[in-house]
Amino acid sequence: MQQRVQFCTTSDGVQIAFAVLGEGYPLVLVPGWVSHLELDMEPDSPSRESFEELARHFMLVRYDKRGTGLSDRGASDFSLEPRLLDLDAVIDRLKLTRYAVRGMSEGGPVAIAHAVRHPERVSHLILQGTYAHLGRSDTTEALIALIGAEWGLGSATMASIFVPSATKEIQERFVQYQREAATRPDAAAMLRANVDTDVRDLLAQVQAPTLVIHSETDKAVPFEHARRLAGAIPNATLSQYKGDHAPIGSYEQINRMIVEFVSPDDAADRAAPAAVSGLLTIMFTDIEASTTMTRRLGDAGAQRVLHTHNGIIRDALRANAGTEIKHTGDGIMASFATASSALTCASSIQRAFEEHNERDPDSRVRVRIGLNAGEPVAEDGDLFGTSVQLAARICARAEPGQVLAANVVRELAAGKQFLFADHGDVVLRGFEDPVHVFEVGWRG
Repeated sequence: MQQRVQFCTTSDGVQIAFAVLGEGYPLVLVPGWVSHLELDMEPDSPSRESFEELARHFMLVRYDKRGTGLSDRGASDFSLEPRLLDLDAVIDRLKLTRYAVRGMSEGGPVAIAHAVRHPERVSHLILQGTYAHLGRSDTTEALIALIGAEWGLGSATMASIFVPSATKEIQERFVQYQREAATRPDAAAMLRANVDTDVRDLLAQVQAPTLVIHSETDKAVPFEHARRLAGAIPNATLSQYKGDHAPIGSYEQINRMIVEFVSPDDAADRAAPAAVSGLLTIMFTDIEASTTMTRRLGDAGAQRVLHTHNGIIRDALRANAGTEIKHTGDGIMASFATASSALTCASSIQRAFEEHNERDPDSRVRVRIGLNAGEPVAEDGDLFGTSVQLAARICARAEPGQVLAANVVRELAAGKQFLFADHGDVVLRGFEDPVHVFEVGWRG
């Protein structure tokens, strides 16, 4: 199989290299320690046969995260959030709406966080040789220092941990692979970020069926981490393979587990979105007087304000398991699996804008926010229907700096200690019957 390497750009401006092999249901591989798309597909590469085998069953999507392989080097931040941007950029570029995700090693926490934030997209989650939190120790601190000081010796030490039972030839090849896939400072910074990453509080929120694959003799990530993952994630299954952390020689066994877990018939059923997406809470935001702002600040100034708006809202969505559906030009439409997460997100957005306006009154931004809940129609990554239209109308009714919610949202969040002020029945354009709305108290 021949791969064609392509590039996309993350929302923070980093170029990410990705490649697609095969056809069928999408399986997205979140890379582990380091990766290199071209080296992986060289004729004598140990991983080539594994990728080609998976590509016979799936549309296999692979990418090099920032700092590795063919993607941009020298990134300053390798923590969880930037790595999620890498994955988001690839998925958005390919316009994937439903897919399975496999996270290997340090890619596991990224896969977990992505699955929690996009439950409507991730049909299956596969976690291989990974963890929710490693934490620092004397050993990890010494290893980070060694890699930062001497990448040759550091990469050899990593090989002895990742593939201890491999032949000398394969270990030497793995050492060279690491050194070509990442620079010394990037490798040290990535390892430090890896041990600090912590997604333990997200495990119970995973909705996708999950397969945890681990080796009992894994020297890099002890088997106990697999037990914790399988115990904390609902609907998770734990399977074992025989081999090292980097499973050279175990690919056939692991691939068979993956193909059986994401069966073709099951994948086909999951690939077709249902006519109705199920109960969701819909949020619209709208910038106050955006046309007037553009005339006052000019195109460049207005664009800077829009970037501020987008950044604040997307940070809040990431923190509250919200899914951005689309940008409306003057705002953002998003969906949430629960009303309480939508209300928390909307409140945090208004507080963030208030803090921004106090810090920088010259680029002051005020937004309206409207919330409604219902069963919208899902099609091509978008949501349609009466529940969506009503959320947009409620947003238009709100004052700048205000959050308005339909009564159904208040009822769904009953007992969650949110504050609501009754605004009574209001008549909204396009709706014959009045709608009972409430203002959400977001201060304090």
